[in-house]
Amino acid sequence: MSRIAGLLACLLLLLLPPDPAAAAGDRALYWAISRDGEAAGFLLGTIHSEDPRVLDFPDQFIAELTANPVFAMEMVPDLPTLTRLTEYMHYQDGTTLESRIGADRYARLRAALADYRVPDDWVRRMKVWAAMMTLSVPPPETGLFMDFSLSLRAAGAGMQVVGLETLEEQLSFLEDMPMDQQLSLLDQALDDYRKVADIHTDMVDRYVEGDLERLVAQSDEQLAELPPETRAYFVERGIVARNHRMFEALLPRLEQGRVFVAVGALHLPGDSGLIALLREQGYAVTPLPLPFLAPEGRREADDDGDHPEGDAP
Repeated sequence: MSRIAGLLACLLLLLLPPDPAAAAGDRALYWAISRDGEAAGFLLGTIHSEDPRVLDFPDQFIAELTANPVFAMEMVPDLPTLTRLTEYMHYQDGTTLESRIGADRYARLRAALADYRVPDDWVRRMKVWAAMMTLSVPPPETGLFMDFSLSLRAAGAGMQVVGLETLEEQLSFLEDMPMDQQLSLLDQALDDYRKVADIHTDMVDRYVEGDLERLVAQSDEQLAELPPETRAYFVERGIVARNHRMFEALLPRLEQGRVFVAVGALHLPGDSGLIALLREQGYAVTPLPLPFLAPEGRREADDDGDHPEGDAP
């Protein structure tokens, strides 16, 4: 179950393009949120990875996390949700994956999934987007992804853990994706699956450097070969629409008290990103050094960060 839980989130980070209006100044991954001089919480752009480098949380960061009564994430990965996710990933009406993608693609897929330890019956009934999604991340080792680890820390400290989306909302843009676009993405995944581990390591490298701008640029490179209509679909349905939906769910929480928000890093930048949406509603956001940076990197982040006047919490 925990392996499946991370697949969608990993896909969103590795495949989603940045908002074209992303501002170069909004390159930090960790932000303090305030309003009228009062602290309102924190915003952390996460990477959906089980790499140990993003799971080593310093004591100061844990103190900042647990000082807030509410922890908000994209979707709470509880057992009922994971059970429904498994159902969504598979055809329930007798349809087979081979009948949707053809015998040649199916044979390539079976070979590519050899290291993923996916049961044959699961592969046979997988939906096209689920197969593509599985190949878009390295074979998992622990299932303890960053977002999940943070939620466990929060719950263990007595924080209320809430989701900013339902499973159905999060999966809707994959379920509704035109089949030709799903097949295009599956073909890309089949062509590139041997490089996924290296790509993912490079993404984590950029992440722990604490520079969202470089992370966005690397993500954009991964989409260079996709058809324009597929890119546009991901921007509108996977980024813009989801940003607004998550913000609408977050706003009442912020009005009630302090919230620690942890969502995929590519949901932060741009005119439709959470940073801009917070500012539009009168919240000040102040960039902070990423908790995982070494001391030298922390000093560099402090020097380079965008600190608008009046944005201190």
